[in-house]
Amino acid sequence: MHNKLKLKVLFILILTVVAIYLFYPPFDVHSPDGQLIKKGKINLGLDLQGGMHVVLQVDTSKMSSKEAADASKRALEIIRNRIDEFGVTEPSINLQGKDRLVIQLPGITDRERAISLLKRAAHLEFKLVSDNPEDLKNALDGNIPEGYELMELDNSKILVKKEAEMTGSTLIDAIVSFSQRTFGEPYISLNFNSKGARLFADVTGANVGKRLAIVLDGKVHTAPVIKEKIPSGEAQITGNFSVEEANEIAIVLRSGALPAPVSVIEERTVGPSLGQDSIRKGITAVIIGGIAVIVFMLAYYLLAGVIANIALLLNMTFILASLACLKATLTLPGIAGLVLTLGMAVDGNVLIFERIREELAAGKNIKGAVSAGFQKAFLAILDSNITTLITALILFQFGTGPIRGFATTLSLGIISSVFCTVFVTRVILDLLVSNNVISTLKMNQLFKNPKFDFVGIKVRRIAYAISIIAISIGILVFAAKGEKNYGIDFTGGTLQQVEFKQPIEVEKIRQALGELKIGDLPIQQIGTNKKEFVIRSLKEAPDTIIQKFNEKFGKDSFSIIRVESVGPAVGEDLKGSSIKALLFALFAMCIYIAMRFEFKFAIAAIIALFHDALFSVGMLSIFGKEISLSVIAAILTIVGYSINDTIVIFDRIREDRKLIRKADFQTIVNLSVNQTLSRTVLTFFTTMFSVVALFLFGGEVLNGFSFVLLVGMISGVYSTVFVASALLITWKRKARV
Repeated sequence: MHNKLKLKVLFILILTVVAIYLFYPPFDVHSPDGQLIKKGKINLGLDLQGGMHVVLQVDTSKMSSKEAADASKRALEIIRNRIDEFGVTEPSINLQGKDRLVIQLPGITDRERAISLLKRAAHLEFKLVSDNPEDLKNALDGNIPEGYELMELDNSKILVKKEAEMTGSTLIDAIVSFSQRTFGEPYISLNFNSKGARLFADVTGANVGKRLAIVLDGKVHTAPVIKEKIPSGEAQITGNFSVEEANEIAIVLRSGALPAPVSVIEERTVGPSLGQDSIRKGITAVIIGGIAVIVFMLAYYLLAGVIANIALLLNMTFILASLACLKATLTLPGIAGLVLTLGMAVDGNVLIFERIREELAAGKNIKGAVSAGFQKAFLAILDSNITTLITALILFQFGTGPIRGFATTLSLGIISSVFCTVFVTRVILDLLVSNNVISTLKMNQLFKNPKFDFVGIKVRRIAYAISIIAISIGILVFAAKGEKNYGIDFTGGTLQQVEFKQPIEVEKIRQALGELKIGDLPIQQIGTNKKEFVIRSLKEAPDTIIQKFNEKFGKDSFSIIRVESVGPAVGEDLKGSSIKALLFALFAMCIYIAMRFEFKFAIAAIIALFHDALFSVGMLSIFGKEISLSVIAAILTIVGYSINDTIVIFDRIREDRKLIRKADFQTIVNLSVNQTLSRTVLTFFTTMFSVVALFLFGGEVLNGFSFVLLVGMISGVYSTVFVASALLITWKRKARV
């Protein structure tokens, strides 16, 4: 063994050991009783560990331009303080644009309390209550005295001054205490700074015998009689609080009042049980897809398949290590990216092995065949993976949350796959050859010297007709359905996944929702046990439906395991971002292909990609699947997969044009398609093994995503041969005319 080869082997071994150290254990390890034994090295997204993703919009419309300049930043700091006191582990709070706050709260299970904590303005006021019974009587009759307003306290009306005597601006602390007189009932103790203490002493001293209403965010919590001047700067807010409510009020008061009102324009909440279920299903899909790919490679490529599988396992090891090292977040679509990487990772090996087969058939010895095989396959591997990487990077740029997780995993998978294919596989083969372990490389062969007419005039016409008919039907169905094609990500609305403890008939749920008088809401049963249901609403807030369920079925009879709520403005933004992502991806690929090949090659490839995107969208509409953010990610993935396939054929056409100068262009294209046919079919099957596993075992959340991959990959293989390659010939003939 040469010294260079020894160093390469040592490098791979060291890299593998370091990678295992970096990512093991990937996920949290628990004892049988549920205690955490060891923390996992890979960060899990909210969709896997449970938690909340909330986008708040700061309303600065009633503020002057000077006040509005830093209102969002001040709101960000106040909410950060609230969350810190709330006790959330590793929260993420960021400013998006000028007036949106993006908040991620891992592990949160009480979504109602969390939303209340985030939205509360915490505007504290002290207002005097009118002690004139006649004024109150007149106010109840509709004649409210000037400078006063009616407010509610303990189910009755009181008349209070509009102008506050003082506010909570001088408040320095608010703590929960427990009353000795009312059997430990919680209340909030308030403490003011020196300025606030003097002001409070003046207010109480000047109004002994009167009632002072303590108003928080427009609601009167208590209105005690001032018995004497209070110089200590201390006050109390009492009421029928639970301990949780009292703690929440104390937190928001300590953190300070928000400078402007905020509203929830997007919410995505995943319960911990659904997160664990997603992890289980995702890992199942990875294992099943991986086993299918490994068995197929062993059966077809024999010893070469063993080498490819070693590279595949190392590939997964390096991806997991990269995720842990970069502290990247693994999301549910990210697991889908791992599954997809399993199938696509062997593509490079297939390209190399098929090239080695050709070189051996041409009479070269094993050493020369291996060297030539890697050399001739390299450009195709590089070009095809760069175009797919372009898709992944654009997904990361325009995506949000879980979609970015998918883009991250896909990007790392592409880089790691190229390394394992080009470097690791080569080192293993060189090791076997240099030690005379192998003198040839036996492999099964799917097609022996195929000579199918893929691009003849009749075949082209039939293919064009099939494509036009299929896409036209899909577009017509899509147009007929209109807005029904889109999920709440793009239309706005609410989705709630509810799990009941006992089986329940869907009709009972429908009757309960009917009492809200909000129309006939779509209710989808998940599974067959009649316990899990998905409810969609275009307008109704999540809390309205939850309150009705509490009333009809009891609070402890069900749990909310997923909530997605998107405002119409956010939906429009997401739709615009998705269109930009698709157009940018196509534009970037067009430029790259034009640089690497010719401009007509780029246009043919882009038309084929539009073909795949339109076909996928049409199939979604025909089969009643909604277009969501994850579906857009799947369509962009199809674009990357399809261009990968197209690049391989284009690369062979470029090579054959140099080798066979006397043949006409149609003959060269047809020959190139036949030469790469085995690779096209084999890569399709290995990728489909993974995608089918994802579709069958990935769970409800990824159903639309995996469906698009299924139909899109079928379309991608078809369009590469019968659209992109055929268009090259059609234009070539027209150019001659």
